[in-house]
Amino acid sequence: MSSVTVHPTAIVADGARLGDGVRIGPYCIVGANVVLHDGVELISHVSIDGYTEVGAGTRIFPFASVGHVPQDLKFHGEASRLEIGERCTIRESVTINPGTEGGGMLTKIGNDCLIMASAHVAHDAIIGNNVIMANYVGIAGHCQIGDNVIFGGTCVIHQFTRIGAHAFVGAQSMVDGDIIPYGMAVGNRAALTGLNLVGLKRRKFDREAIHRLRAAYRQIFSNEGTLRERVEDAASLFKDDALVQDVVAFIMAASDRPILTPRDGQTAD
Repeated sequence: MSSVTVHPTAIVADGARLGDGVRIGPYCIVGANVVLHDGVELISHVSIDGYTEVGAGTRIFPFASVGHVPQDLKFHGEASRLEIGERCTIRESVTINPGTEGGGMLTKIGNDCLIMASAHVAHDAIIGNNVIMANYVGIAGHCQIGDNVIFGGTCVIHQFTRIGAHAFVGAQSMVDGDIIPYGMAVGNRAALTGLNLVGLKRRKFDREAIHRLRAAYRQIFSNEGTLRERVEDAASLFKDDALVQDVVAFIMAASDRPILTPRDGQTAD
């Protein structure tokens, strides 16, 4: 038997699907097409609508607006979706919009993400697992964020930007280009400032693999030849190294945005 708890002041529309152990606090509003999986908790004053699915164990804090119409003038009421993974924490006043017809009809957030107060995830963004967004981070439409990325406070990410897995974005950065996996970027406009060595060490990456990645980074972002030539050289020289090949594949993939590089040719990592 379901153990759903709904506060008397909450409004849950007919058709909403609530899993076991769901808790809906005071003054929450849950739309007819919302799916809340087992153990989801809406603390209070949460408004969640649209074709939105929230994974098991996720907690959403007061005044979050989840699944409402995207801030996109090209949206015309299409039945696009928002998927939020398991065990996420979505703090106060966060806004997350569903997808649009022009972007694949889906906004998706992975498992175990922490989205701090007043952050925004726009339409058609794809967010990986274990991503941390500090307060007031803004992820624009169509962005792709890899696993284990960390954003400092008040970052803004340009639409269609890709950020590779394990990257770190410093506080108050305006990012208008792609950030390589394992990279670190900061500034307005942001530039690549090296590798996220602290993150790599904290996540227990192999010491020798980190040394090889550092060598490949210096080669790729040196001043000799073109970027493509340097990437191809790194791909050949480090052909058996998984971390380097992640970076190579990311740079070689087609993108709407340029790759961020070190400012003024700096390659220190």
